[in-house]
Amino acid sequence: MSAPQLPPLVQQVRAAVPPEQPLYLVGGAVRDLLLARAVHDLDFVVPGRAIPLARKVADALGGSFYPLDSERDAGRVLLPQQHAALDFVAMQGATLEEDLGGRDFTINAMALSLHDAALHDPLGGAADLRARRLRMAGSLAFANDPVRILRAVRMAAAFGLQIEPETRAALRAAVPQLGQVSPERLRDEVFRLLLAPKPATSLRALDMFGALSVLFPELEPLKGLVQSPPHIYDVWDHSLHVVDKLGVVFSALDENYPAEGVGELVSGLTVLRLGRYRSQISPHLAAELVPGRPRRGLLLLAALLHDAGKALTRTVDTNGRIRFFEHEARGAELIEARAQALRLSSDETELLRTIVAHHMRPFLLTHTGKPPSRRAIYRYFRDAGAAGVDICLLSLADQLGKRGAELDEKELSATLDTLRALLEGYYELADEIVSPPVLLNGNDLMNELGLKPGRKVGEILEALREAQAMGKVPDRAAALAFARQRVRAGRN
Repeated sequence: MSAPQLPPLVQQVRAAVPPEQPLYLVGGAVRDLLLARAVHDLDFVVPGRAIPLARKVADALGGSFYPLDSERDAGRVLLPQQHAALDFVAMQGATLEEDLGGRDFTINAMALSLHDAALHDPLGGAADLRARRLRMAGSLAFANDPVRILRAVRMAAAFGLQIEPETRAALRAAVPQLGQVSPERLRDEVFRLLLAPKPATSLRALDMFGALSVLFPELEPLKGLVQSPPHIYDVWDHSLHVVDKLGVVFSALDENYPAEGVGELVSGLTVLRLGRYRSQISPHLAAELVPGRPRRGLLLLAALLHDAGKALTRTVDTNGRIRFFEHEARGAELIEARAQALRLSSDETELLRTIVAHHMRPFLLTHTGKPPSRRAIYRYFRDAGAAGVDICLLSLADQLGKRGAELDEKELSATLDTLRALLEGYYELADEIVSPPVLLNGNDLMNELGLKPGRKVGEILEALREAQAMGKVPDRAAALAFARQRVRAGRN
């Protein structure tokens, strides 16, 4: 591979740097340029002081600057208008070759000089890219940083690479050290893996290397945990298929997700029934409860662990049918504990808990054989809130992950009808069903009906909201009449 042409943003950085200042573009950006992929976030190595140079570039390009790591002499420049982040780090070692030799993989250990566009590739990363080979940059790559285990399987899946044998052996040998890595670093790499292409493939590779049980011990008891038909997989394989099928759902409904690997029938029916909500679902999934962790990644984590509670609730009835009563409640406890162990925020933890706790609700609504009533839609979103949208997507993936290639079109159609009714209630009829306007508050009830503060006031208000959702209480006068009737009924 010949040296790639410097993209416009890199040329802007070059123009902002003094001519005598050596500067190198390094890492994944060079790899992506060689692969003719779009590049947004750029890493630069500076032979000398990096933070002052980063400040100078920020000023020249009209960006904002903040120090990343004063000990490593690392600074970041943010260019919001170009949706770009530029990291400047002082060279680690006496030479550029030493710096590159300390990196993770050869395909990330290349540098591009900003002054003459020369490619520096001392470890043969370009040849490895051509050969579709992932090779560690040094024999201690994993021992020095076990988080690279997750990075290796993520990159292999995303770029279609084979991990070469020596790298494979070193990776496997470093797995026991994963438990010594800080939860925050593991969390960040887990989410990078989930948000990268083919997360289910990466998760299977982690399991093959023995690393997944270190990260998610809740999954180990699911292996070999048989389920009754229509399931054709054990709970472990089903969970991974649901992660995979969630990508199919994203491709059909999320405008920000690459449309690839979508089954024609599934995507066609999904877009036909639910496609009108793509413009709302896309920003919903892209929203970040914490900067850098979009909701889409949290939903993928929920998909992975949604059935973890089945290992704790398995029973067999007299007819030999396997049941998992209340597995969603036990699963909610497990994912809450895992979220806390990964140092997720309280909002993220609550979202995960809610998704898993209520993931069976659309299935149960579908199996009534009738469209969800206004009351059912109201109660669904009353309990799940905005997570009800995430649960709809998970429920569809859950069904697609039951039967493998065999698809029950009638069952799929019924599921999509239920999900359409729920999403219609949330996105189009919210003021009528999901969040009807407040006609009376607690003070109104106490003043108008002579009630005292207490649980009874709350019960009447909740019954009133539900009656509004059902279309039975159109205005304030009807609300007062409804409340009076509830009070009289309570006294009889």
